[in-house]
Amino acid sequence: MSKAKLKKHLLSLTKEQVVDIMLELYGASKEANAWLEFYLEPNSDAELEKYKKAIRSQFYGRNDYPKDPSFRECNKLITAFKKLVPDPHAIADLMLYYVEQGCSLTAQFGDYEEPFYTALENNFNKAVKFIVQNGLLTEFAPRIKRMIESVECCGYGFPDTLWDMYYEYANE
Repeated sequence: MSKAKLKKHLLSLTKEQVVDIMLELYGASKEANAWLEFYLEPNSDAELEKYKKAIRSQFYGRNDYPKDPSFRECNKLITAFKKLVPDPHAIADLMLYYVEQGCSLTAQFGDYEEPFYTALENNFNKAVKFIVQNGLLTEFAPRIKRMIESVECCGYGFPDTLWDMYYEYANE
C-alpha cells in the first residue's frame, strides 16, 4: 500500500477509529511501540544510552570479557535507532560508539582476523561520512583522532586505513 492510499483511507475514518488503529499498532509491533513512545516523549539521550548498552553487549560479556561481536546485530541496532528519527548528533554518536567498541576490543585483547577489521572500517566510513554530511566533523574530530590513535598498535594496516578515510572526508 502506498502512503497516499493510506493517507486517503485514514482521512476517511473518524478520530476514534484512527485512535483505535494507533492503539492496535502500538500493541502489535515492538518497532511501532518504540517509535510511538519516542514520538510522544523524544528523549534522544535515554534512547542513545539504551542502544549504546546493546552495542557494547555485542563486544563484551559479563565482567567485560571479550566476545566475538555480531556486526549484523550492531548494524540492526544502528538502523533501528535511526528509525526513531533522533537528532543527527545522537546518530553520529552511536555510529562512532559502535566503531569505538571494536577498536577498544582489539586494542585490549590483540589482533583479530581481517573480516573483523573490514567490518569496522566499513562502519567507520559510514560514520565519518554521516558526520561530515551533517556538519559535525569539528565537534567529533578530536574523538575520532583519539579512537584511531588507540589502535596504532594493531596490525593489518587498520589504523592507516582509518586515517586515510578520516583525511579523505576532512579535506573535502
